[in-house]
Amino acid sequence: MAMLDGVQSIRDLDLDGRRLFIRVDFNCPLGDAPDGGIKVTDDTRIREALPTIRLAMEKGAKVILASHLGRPKPGKDNSKLSLEPVGARLSELLGVEVHLPDDCVGESAKRVVRDLRAGQICLLENLRFHAEEEKDDEAFARQLAELCDVYVDDAFGAAHRAHASVHALPRLMPQRAAGLLMQKEITALSKLLEAPDRPYVAVLGGAKVSDKIDVLESLLERVDALMIGGAMANTFLAAKGVDVAASKVESDKLPLARTILEKARGKNIDVLLPVDVVVASGIDATDGSIVDADKIPAGTMALDIGPRAVAAFAKRLESAKTILWNGPLGLFEKEPFSKGTFGVARAIADSKAFTVIGGGDSAAAVHDAGEQVAAKISHISTGGGASLELLEGKKLPGIEALRGAARA
Repeated sequence: MAMLDGVQSIRDLDLDGRRLFIRVDFNCPLGDAPDGGIKVTDDTRIREALPTIRLAMEKGAKVILASHLGRPKPGKDNSKLSLEPVGARLSELLGVEVHLPDDCVGESAKRVVRDLRAGQICLLENLRFHAEEEKDDEAFARQLAELCDVYVDDAFGAAHRAHASVHALPRLMPQRAAGLLMQKEITALSKLLEAPDRPYVAVLGGAKVSDKIDVLESLLERVDALMIGGAMANTFLAAKGVDVAASKVESDKLPLARTILEKARGKNIDVLLPVDVVVASGIDATDGSIVDADKIPAGTMALDIGPRAVAAFAKRLESAKTILWNGPLGLFEKEPFSKGTFGVARAIADSKAFTVIGGGDSAAAVHDAGEQVAAKISHISTGGGASLELLEGKKLPGIEALRGAARA
């Protein structure tokens, strides 16, 4: 397929006894552990990387894993963003020791890598502890390159970032390839771009229209129906002249919303907006009321789509052959405002379509709806921003860097 043209797979590489640098995305949420320490609270991204790591071990590689975690601040105490808890969880999942140097470059990292034997693993410390990582600094990339012989990128969630470990480093490596997760992500998402089975229905939610402008424009060239929920639906309702009371609206995006609705109408694309919503006085409310979307009481805000909206969305999803969902349809983290998001998640899971969840909050919402729901989804992406940019038709730096000849 076009997106993987010129990109090798880790399966194609001879790794026996070689130092293999695998860029992973272990940017996992952390929380307090019972012993007073820090633990990983959602290990999804670690689990998704396991097939690539296990394959590398089976091939006899000396495995060097590298990731970022959070957004460390220069000059601050960033100890709570150490990858040590991630290494501990990875060790539990693999059943082997994971060696952890106290830095990702320099003598500490070199010493740990030098002591690795075939099939052993080390996890370098947080790449973003060095500001040069986010600056795509070539000198920093050359320091990372000193640790390895071969490069594999399995961090789809970071593929849209031109950072040193994602962009500068692979271009320095004579041998580089995509990991199994990277290949799986691109293969699944490419189906939405290249020749989706029809009808193709997209469900978009989240807070802001501004976050989805490019993907909306791209989807208008491909989909048969567009369903909009979440806070961004308020802007579209307001663009149609509906008084949404105290609901969150991007007033400066009202003309854009009207343009999108007009374009959709011109292309005979069905646009479904919520016919009813769950309203409350604010996001801290402990319960809500169901009202028609055009009868929101003054002083209240829409925090979820209502049951009739869920039923209308579900009905349209029944006949779909391809479904993309990106963005929750309400404040799903709070029980009174979760029914809309979870109801649509179940409808998507029950469909016979090829279904893709576009990462981020949408992925969290699907899992929160129940693991039996998540298990029915064809593909749940690990990369919110990366999946959106790919669906917008953009070239991702992390994928482009895997093609062509290495730089001297």
